[in-house]
Parts: sequence; structure tokens; C-alpha cells
Amino acid sequence: MDPLLTLLQHDALAARADLAAQLDLSPEEVARRIAAYEADGTILGYQTIIDSEKVGDQFVTAVIEVKITPEREGGFDRLAERISQFSQVTSCYLMSGGYDLLVFIEGKSLREVATFVSEKLSTLDRVISTATRFRLKAYKENGVQLSRADAPARLAVSP
Repeated sequence: MDPLLTLLQHDALAARADLAAQLDLSPEEVARRIAAYEADGTILGYQTIIDSEKVGDQFVTAVIEVKITPEREGGFDRLAERISQFSQVTSCYLMSGGYDLLVFIEGKSLREVATFVSEKLSTLDRVISTATRFRLKAYKENGVQLSRADAPARLAVSP
């Protein structure tokens, strides 16, 4: 992967001059390459990672394992695209192993998540089964450590 993309992945707000210095490029070249990546769809967007506990959001995040029957012509893609269109879905991945899709959703309550699964997701043609798990606490998200407390250098020794 282009080192510029790697740097942007870690800090999308980095100044173009700082990126240029790290890559031994001109700021104009960095800006040109970023614009090209945005234009061709390599860079799809920029996100801020927010610690929801600090801002008091009470959203419920669920991870749903979904087993589906693939279509003859489209395989898993058509149904995965359809599931991805739901506003509650934040991420959707095709997986190997015991289930086919891994779907992340957010809701305002457990009831809202349950309603989504029972009324929207599990009723879709070709959905065989679902298994829902709820996020209890986040420690790291998209490579960013959420807990900034200084950990002890070593574990305490007990007798």
C-alpha cells in the first residue's frame, strides 16, 4: 500500500506539509495524490473515532452472524448489498467459517436491535439463521486505544 495512504489511515488530519516531510515529497504532490485518491474512490471518506462513554451516547452495538443461502448467479453479493442498505447497519462483511456474513448494527435500545433482527433481517429471503451478540465495552476501535489510562509497567506480584 502507498505509504501516503498508511499515514492518512493513522491520522487523516495530518497537515499536508507534515505528510510531505515524512514522505520526502512536496506538499503540492501530497495534495495532488490525495485528490486523485478521492476522485478514483480509493479514499472513500474520513471518520472521527469518538469514545461514546465520554459523550454519554447510549447506543447499543450488536454483532450479528448471518447464515444465508447464496444465489445461483450473484452468490452472496446481492443479499449482502441489500442488508448493507439498512440504516441500522454500520458494517457488513463476507466471512469464512461457520456463518456467511458478519453484520454490525447500532440501535437506541436492546428492543430496537431485537426488532431489527426479527422483523427486517431474519425475514429476508435466503437468510437461514442469525446469532446476535452485544458489545459490552469498547477498548480499541479502528486501531485507536480508547482507554488512555496509564497501565502499570508490570503486573503486581501476589504471595
